[in-house]
Amino acid sequence: MNVKFPIKTKLVLMLTGLSIGVFGLYMLANAFFLENYYIKSKQKSIISTYKEIDSLLEDNTDVADEDIQIMAGLCAKTGVTALITMESGDILFNYGNKELLQYRLECSVFNKEFNPESISVLEKNKRYVLQKYAVTAEGRESEYLELWGLFDNGNIFIMRMAVENIQESVKIFEHFLLYSSIVIVIIGIFIADIMSSMFSRPLLELTNISQKMSKLDFNVHYTGNSKDEIEVLGNSINELSEKLESTITELKQANNELQRDIEKKVEIDEMRKEFISNVSHELKTPIALIQGYSEGLKENVNDDEESREFYCDVIMDEASKMNTMVKKLLTLNQLEFGNGTLQFERFDIMAVIRGVLNKCNLLIEQKNADVKLEDYGEVYVWADEFQIEEVITNYLTNALNHLKYENIITIRIHKKNDLVRVMVHNTGDNIPEKDLKNVWIKFYKVDKARTREYGGSGIGLSIVKAIIDKHNNDCGVNNTEKGVEFWFELDC
Repeated sequence: MNVKFPIKTKLVLMLTGLSIGVFGLYMLANAFFLENYYIKSKQKSIISTYKEIDSLLEDNTDVADEDIQIMAGLCAKTGVTALITMESGDILFNYGNKELLQYRLECSVFNKEFNPESISVLEKNKRYVLQKYAVTAEGRESEYLELWGLFDNGNIFIMRMAVENIQESVKIFEHFLLYSSIVIVIIGIFIADIMSSMFSRPLLELTNISQKMSKLDFNVHYTGNSKDEIEVLGNSINELSEKLESTITELKQANNELQRDIEKKVEIDEMRKEFISNVSHELKTPIALIQGYSEGLKENVNDDEESREFYCDVIMDEASKMNTMVKKLLTLNQLEFGNGTLQFERFDIMAVIRGVLNKCNLLIEQKNADVKLEDYGEVYVWADEFQIEEVITNYLTNALNHLKYENIITIRIHKKNDLVRVMVHNTGDNIPEKDLKNVWIKFYKVDKARTREYGGSGIGLSIVKAIIDKHNNDCGVNNTEKGVEFWFELDC
C-alpha cells in the first residue's frame, strides 16, 4: 500500500515547523518587547539604588567615610552617577562628573534652561521625578535616565544612568539569531529525521505486520522492546495474530470435517442407492425362479416324481444362494461400519491355509484342481485368525470358480521386513485391465454369466478388502502370463 504522507515526513515537517515558529516568535518578542523590557529594568535599577541610599542616610546630616564607600559601591554596581547636596548647597557625596551633575541638578531643580533632543517623564511623586531624555554629541545620540528629588532627611540628590541605544543592539542580535536559527534548523532537520526514524520504525513494522495479517499471513511477529505504548500495541497485535491463526485453523479443520461429512453422506447415499439396486437385481432372479417353480408344483405341471424333485432342487438351490448372499451382506455391513472388534493374536498362517484346504477339499476334487502349497514351516502373523481364514477361503473359492487350462492353483508366502505376503494364483483368463480396480466393489462382476453359473454374488472380494483394510494392511490383484494372482499382507 502506497502512503501519500508517511509519518516520518510528517514528524520532520512538524518538528521543523515548530523550530521555525519558536525562533520567529522569539524574534518578534525581541523586536517589540526587548527595548521596553530593557528600559523598565534600568528604571528598577536606578530607583533601587535611590532607596538603598535613602535608607542608609536616614536622618543623618553628615556622611561617614564608611557610608560613602557603600554608596560608591552601589553606584558602581548599577552604573549610576550621583550627586547629593545639602539644602545649603554643600556637597555630601559625589560619584561621577561633578560639574555635569551640578549642571543637571540646577536644570531640574531650579529650572535652568536645558534643551535636550527629547525628554519624557516616566514617573513622578512627591519625593522624586524619573525622566528619560536624549542628547546628540559628536553626531551620536545618547539616552539617559535621570532621577532627582529629596531624600527623607531633606538632602537634595540627582542620579543619572546612561541608556544604550537598544535598537542597534536588537538589530545586531536579530541578525545573529537569524543566521544561527538557519544553522540550528538545518541541524534540527537531521536530528528530527533520525528521531522520527526511531519513532516511525516500530509503527512501520506494525503496519507491515497488519498488512500481512490481512492476507492471512501470521508468520511475522512484532519484536520491538521500546517499553512504551508501542510495545503494548505490538504485543496486542501478536496476541491477536496468534488467536486469529488459531481460530482460522480451527475453522478450516471444522470446514474440512464438514466437507468430509458431506462427502461421506453423499457417498453413503450413493452406496445405499447402489446397494438397493444391486440387492434388488440379485434377488430378482432367484425369487422369480422360486415363485415359478412353486407355482408349477402347486398346479401339478408335471406329475412324475423326477420333475417334482427337480422343481424342489431348484427352489432349494436358489433359496440357499439367497441365504448365502444375505449372510455375506451382513458380514460386509459389520466390517464397513465398524461393528465388532478385531481379536488380534499371534498364529501360524500356514496352519490356517492347510485348514482351509482341508475344508474345501470336496470342492477342489469337484473342480479337478491341482493345489500346490510349498512347505514354509511355521510362519507367524498378528491378526484376527477367524477373519483371515475368511479371506483365504474367499481367495481359494474365487480361484476355483475361475480355474481354466492346467487347473493349477499355487499358494505362496513371501516374507519381507515386518510383513508377510500371501499369494493365491490360478491358471485361467486374465482380468481386463479396466476391471482390475473394480473387482473389490460389492456386486461387481467381471463375467456375469459365469458368476451366475457358479452362484457368485460379487460380495466375496468386497469382504476381503474390508477385512484387510480393518487390519491396516494392503491387498491386491495382478495378471500373470498364465492366469491371475490375488494377494494380501499381514504384520508378522
